[in-house]
Amino acid sequence: MKRRLYQGTDFRRAQNIDELRAVARRRVPNFCFEYVEGGSDDEVTLRRNRSVFEEIGFVPRTLVDVSARGQTVDLFGKPSAAPFLIGPTGFSGLLAKEGDLALARAAAAAGIPFVLSNASTLRLEEVAERAGGRVWMQLYLYRTRAFAAKLVERAKAAGLEALVVTTDSAIFGNREWDRRNYARPLKLNLRNTLDVALHPRWILDVLVPDGVPRFANLGDLLPPGRDSVRGAASAIAKELDPSLSWTDIRWLRDMWPGKLIVKGVMTAEDAALAAECGADGIVLSNHGGRQLDGAVSTMEVLPEVVSEVGGRLTVMLDGGFRRGSDIVKARALGADAVLLGRATTYGLAAGGEAGVAHAIDILKTEVDRVVGLLGCADLSQLDASFLRWPGHPMPPARNTGPGRGILSPVAGLATNSNQKREAQI
Repeated sequence: MKRRLYQGTDFRRAQNIDELRAVARRRVPNFCFEYVEGGSDDEVTLRRNRSVFEEIGFVPRTLVDVSARGQTVDLFGKPSAAPFLIGPTGFSGLLAKEGDLALARAAAAAGIPFVLSNASTLRLEEVAERAGGRVWMQLYLYRTRAFAAKLVERAKAAGLEALVVTTDSAIFGNREWDRRNYARPLKLNLRNTLDVALHPRWILDVLVPDGVPRFANLGDLLPPGRDSVRGAASAIAKELDPSLSWTDIRWLRDMWPGKLIVKGVMTAEDAALAAECGADGIVLSNHGGRQLDGAVSTMEVLPEVVSEVGGRLTVMLDGGFRRGSDIVKARALGADAVLLGRATTYGLAAGGEAGVAHAIDILKTEVDRVVGLLGCADLSQLDASFLRWPGHPMPPARNTGPGRGILSPVAGLATNSNQKREAQI
């Protein structure tokens, strides 16, 4: 019998993120799925974000007691129940009813942070109040700086923990496959219009009774009547600011008393500049392969960035994470946490809040299994000695000593399992 992945529509039967992706593809119209799925130009970076994980091999230890395992990590002085969080994904309200809230609630239930997209279809105050948990907010520094300042004040009043300022979209990426769904800007072509009609469950969930969702946090930025998901795209593109610089990060730092995270860093030099500007953390990101095509993956720059700013900044990254093993590899190279974009968005598109929860559970289960099979009782014991990456210099192991922080050959007891993970590799 030929092997094949699950072909049905019940998200609960998906055993991994790829199967959840297939369920999502069947549930939502093509133009929605393409917005989530596509990259820029020839999608070289999009593919590279995934292929890099196949280059990195594990080197497991054996005869280690892993009967009790843990994956809780420390993020800005607070525990997070897993080494990943949900990153900002725009247009979530087009995938499921109140999609932003569904993502936030699933994250809160799982004990991990959630980053609300700047382009959400629910007000940030509503998400903070109804979701609970740790809510962070993505911010674009548009040309209209007064709007950004007002959004910062709203986030402050709502008690949000962190701002995640996205810096890699000063110029909009060339997403050709997304544009091919439209006969002209904002007008679906005939093929996609007919395809929408073939998705009655999506229509009832998303469009009934209020029609196309509207951006809830961009009202002061957009022209009157242009705040719908369909009508705002061109107006937002005009607000992107090519003059964005580190001066703007310092300006934002002066206004914002909470944690400030710079997203879009891809070099050790820029990571150091973020630290100099007062950032608390960074997110290594190539925008999921949706901006500069041909860019390297975040995993390729992670070791040098951690070597430069580890211990000074919280170092996170995104880009292509689909398996718990991918997340474990990033942790072993020094990352504090991973931001998930498409992985949890597939869950949202496949089954709303319950689908997101299923995606999180899949990844938490995989992380737990991989850590145990590596011969680790806790993520704090991971370092680069558990990896082989041909052609790439590996950083030195953080844990040293007779048992390399894993097993004491004298006492036969695991060591360092409760010791805080060293930030610098």
